[in-house]
Amino acid sequence: MFFLFKSFIFLLLTLSSVAFAAAPTQIRVGVLSFGTVNWELEVMLRHELAKKRGIDLVVVPLASGDASTIALQGGSVDVIVSDWLWVSRQRADAKLFSFVTYSNAVGSVIVDKDSPIKTLADLKGKKIGVSGGPSDKIWLLLRAYSLRNLGADVASTALPTFGAPPLLNELMQRQQLDAVLNTWAYTARLEAKGMQRLIELPEILAGLGVKSAIPLIGWVFREDWATKNQDALNAFFAASAEAKQLMLTDDEWLTLKPKMKAENDAIFISLRDKFRAGIPKCAPNPMADITLTYKVLADIGGEKLVGKATQLSKDTFWPGYQSPCNKQ
Repeated sequence: MFFLFKSFIFLLLTLSSVAFAAAPTQIRVGVLSFGTVNWELEVMLRHELAKKRGIDLVVVPLASGDASTIALQGGSVDVIVSDWLWVSRQRADAKLFSFVTYSNAVGSVIVDKDSPIKTLADLKGKKIGVSGGPSDKIWLLLRAYSLRNLGADVASTALPTFGAPPLLNELMQRQQLDAVLNTWAYTARLEAKGMQRLIELPEILAGLGVKSAIPLIGWVFREDWATKNQDALNAFFAASAEAKQLMLTDDEWLTLKPKMKAENDAIFISLRDKFRAGIPKCAPNPMADITLTYKVLADIGGEKLVGKATQLSKDTFWPGYQSPCNKQ
């Protein structure tokens, strides 16, 4: 009888251990309620890409970029999408966040197809809309490019107007702006309507001595949380990578189409193609180019942009990340 009782207790403990081991790890991802990151998360959820890796993926809608960083700092989410400049600045202030690349998609300078503006120099005296404000990273890189290659700061030679992406697109279509530097999703909408690129980030970077494509936005999280949940976090990144591969197929986009709010097929195709073009590809280690880009941004943006961090803070890019590129 005592033997049976011990066997029963052992069985209960074994079953409890199995149940505990099988319990999924929850990861709360904070995203803009209207943002394009939702498209990838939708694919991850629909195909249970996180679930099959033992992750309970919870999407937390947020109202703005500031709301995202506040939510992360306050502990109400585990992961957000932001840029490595923000991470480096936080680390310089002993606030240890880390970054893993999410996308290389960025905006471009757009002009009307019939515009007399053919080169950056032609923006002299012209109105250019800029999303994100005076400290927008692409705007700062464009300024650095113009200083190095034209000998003049486009911020002084042109007439910049700063505003929200939807407003700038509206002003551009009303011909109240001569050019616009907008986020990639809004750039895609203008291109679908026949407007064209004047200059884009790869050309800007090349003109600054940066030789390879570099990420600007990525998954951002607390370093201490990542250390405790390294396997789960890498499982989430693996699910993200698998979702991106699925998004190279057209069928995925037909399912996503209602969520994209594309007014017509031309805009839908432009958004799809821009997203795909931003999917990171395996390439040689870009850290030298990222370090150079940081220096360019720090020189022109100053303390207002980078804070006390005179150089890219150590471990801004999370060393615990298991890149699929390293497994090929």
